[in-house]
Amino acid sequence: MKNIPFLILGIFFGIVLSKGEVISWFRIQEMFRFDGFHMYGVIGSAVVLGAVAIRSIKALGIKDRFGVEISPAPIERNFKQYIFGGTIFGLGWALTGACPGPIYTLIGYGYWGYAIVLISAVAGTFLYGILKPKLPH
Repeated sequence: MKNIPFLILGIFFGIVLSKGEVISWFRIQEMFRFDGFHMYGVIGSAVVLGAVAIRSIKALGIKDRFGVEISPAPIERNFKQYIFGGTIFGLGWALTGACPGPIYTLIGYGYWGYAIVLISAVAGTFLYGILKPKLPH
Protein backbone atom coordinates (compact mmCIF):
# COMPACT_ATOMS: atom_id res chain seq x y z
CA MET A 1 0.00 0.00 0.00
CA LYS A 2 2.85 2.38 0.68
CA ASN A 3 3.87 2.21 -3.00
CA ILE A 4 0.46 3.29 -4.37
CA PRO A 5 1.54 6.96 -4.70
CA PHE A 6 4.49 5.83 -6.84
CA LEU A 7 2.18 3.76 -9.05
CA ILE A 8 -0.10 6.77 -9.51
CA LEU A 9 2.91 8.98 -10.28
CA GLY A 10 4.15 6.41 -12.82
CA ILE A 11 0.75 6.30 -14.53
CA PHE A 12 0.69 10.11 -14.66
CA PHE A 13 4.23 10.09 -16.10
CA GLY A 14 3.14 7.62 -18.78
CA ILE A 15 0.18 9.82 -19.72
CA VAL A 16 2.46 12.87 -19.97
CA LEU A 17 4.92 10.93 -22.15
CA SER A 18 2.18 9.76 -24.51
CA LYS A 19 0.40 13.12 -24.75
CA GLY A 20 3.74 14.87 -25.30
CA GLU A 21 4.47 12.46 -28.17
CA VAL A 22 7.68 11.42 -26.42
CA ILE A 23 6.86 7.76 -27.11
CA SER A 24 6.39 8.42 -30.82
CA TRP A 25 8.90 6.46 -32.89
CA PHE A 26 8.50 9.12 -35.60
CA ARG A 27 9.41 11.94 -33.18
CA ILE A 28 12.49 10.09 -31.95
CA GLN A 29 13.71 9.29 -35.47
CA GLU A 30 12.96 12.90 -36.45
CA MET A 31 15.25 14.04 -33.64
CA PHE A 32 18.10 11.74 -34.66
CA ARG A 33 17.81 12.93 -38.28
CA PHE A 34 17.82 16.57 -37.09
CA ASP A 35 14.50 17.12 -38.87
CA GLY A 36 12.50 18.52 -35.96
CA PHE A 37 12.85 20.44 -32.70
CA HIS A 38 10.08 18.69 -30.73
CA MET A 39 12.21 16.17 -28.81
CA TYR A 40 15.03 18.66 -28.28
CA GLY A 41 12.47 20.98 -26.70
CA VAL A 42 11.18 18.21 -24.42
CA ILE A 43 14.68 17.13 -23.39
CA GLY A 44 15.83 20.73 -22.94
CA SER A 45 12.79 21.49 -20.77
CA ALA A 46 13.55 18.43 -18.63
CA VAL A 47 17.18 19.51 -18.19
CA VAL A 48 16.17 23.05 -17.19
CA LEU A 49 13.46 21.79 -14.82
CA GLY A 50 15.93 19.30 -13.28
CA ALA A 51 18.55 22.01 -12.78
CA VAL A 52 16.01 24.34 -11.15
CA ALA A 53 14.75 21.51 -8.92
CA ILE A 54 18.26 20.54 -7.77
CA ARG A 55 19.17 24.17 -7.15
CA SER A 56 15.97 24.67 -5.13
CA ILE A 57 16.52 21.48 -3.10
CA LYS A 58 20.05 22.61 -2.23
CA ALA A 59 19.04 26.21 -1.46
CA LEU A 60 16.11 25.20 0.75
CA GLY A 61 17.98 22.36 2.47
CA ILE A 62 15.15 19.93 1.77
CA LYS A 63 15.42 16.56 3.52
CA ASP A 64 14.19 13.14 2.47
CA ARG A 65 11.53 11.22 4.38
CA PHE A 66 14.18 9.92 6.81
CA GLY A 67 15.40 13.42 7.67
CA VAL A 68 18.63 13.18 5.67
CA GLU A 69 19.56 16.24 3.63
CA ILE A 70 19.29 15.59 -0.10
CA SER A 71 22.49 16.23 -2.03
CA PRO A 72 23.66 15.07 -5.45
CA ALA A 73 26.58 12.65 -5.67
CA PRO A 74 29.88 14.14 -6.77
CA ILE A 75 30.50 14.00 -10.52
CA GLU A 76 33.26 11.74 -11.82
CA ARG A 77 35.44 13.43 -14.41
CA ASN A 78 36.15 10.37 -16.58
CA PHE A 79 34.89 11.70 -19.92
CA LYS A 80 35.97 8.64 -21.97
CA GLN A 81 33.52 6.58 -19.94
CA TYR A 82 30.70 9.07 -20.59
CA ILE A 83 31.42 9.28 -24.31
CA PHE A 84 31.49 5.48 -24.69
CA GLY A 85 28.35 4.94 -22.57
CA GLY A 86 26.51 7.82 -24.22
CA THR A 87 27.33 6.46 -27.66
CA ILE A 88 25.99 3.01 -26.76
CA PHE A 89 22.87 4.57 -25.21
CA GLY A 90 22.28 6.81 -28.24
CA LEU A 91 22.74 3.98 -30.71
CA GLY A 92 20.28 1.82 -28.77
CA TRP A 93 17.84 4.70 -28.61
CA ALA A 94 18.11 5.36 -32.35
CA LEU A 95 17.80 1.66 -33.27
CA THR A 96 14.80 0.92 -31.05
CA GLY A 97 13.09 4.28 -31.21
CA ALA A 98 12.75 4.43 -27.44
CA CYS A 99 14.84 5.46 -24.48
CA PRO A 100 14.28 3.56 -21.22
CA GLY A 101 11.66 5.98 -19.80
CA PRO A 102 8.90 5.37 -22.36
CA ILE A 103 9.47 1.62 -22.73
CA TYR A 104 6.83 0.82 -20.08
CA THR A 105 4.41 3.27 -21.67
CA LEU A 106 4.94 1.73 -25.10
CA ILE A 107 4.31 -1.76 -23.71
CA GLY A 108 1.22 -0.40 -21.96
CA TYR A 109 -0.01 0.92 -25.30
CA GLY A 110 0.26 -2.59 -26.69
CA TYR A 111 3.50 -2.28 -28.64
CA TRP A 112 4.64 -5.73 -27.52
CA GLY A 113 7.87 -5.60 -29.56
CA TYR A 114 9.20 -3.22 -26.92
CA ALA A 115 9.15 -6.09 -24.42
CA ILE A 116 12.29 -7.26 -26.24
CA VAL A 117 13.80 -3.81 -25.74
CA LEU A 118 12.94 -3.96 -22.02
CA ILE A 119 14.43 -7.44 -21.64
CA SER A 120 17.55 -6.30 -23.51
CA ALA A 121 17.89 -3.20 -21.32
CA VAL A 122 17.61 -5.29 -18.15
CA ALA A 123 20.08 -7.87 -19.52
CA GLY A 124 22.52 -5.10 -20.49
CA THR A 125 22.29 -3.56 -17.02
CA PHE A 126 22.86 -6.98 -15.43
CA LEU A 127 25.85 -7.63 -17.71
CA TYR A 128 27.32 -4.22 -16.86
CA GLY A 129 27.01 -5.06 -13.16
CA ILE A 130 28.99 -8.24 -13.73
CA LEU A 131 31.64 -6.60 -15.92
CA LYS A 132 32.02 -3.31 -14.01
CA PRO A 133 34.92 -4.48 -11.81
CA LYS A 134 36.83 -5.57 -14.94
CA LEU A 135 36.23 -2.39 -16.95
CA PRO A 136 38.84 0.39 -17.04
CA HIS A 137 38.20 3.29 -14.67
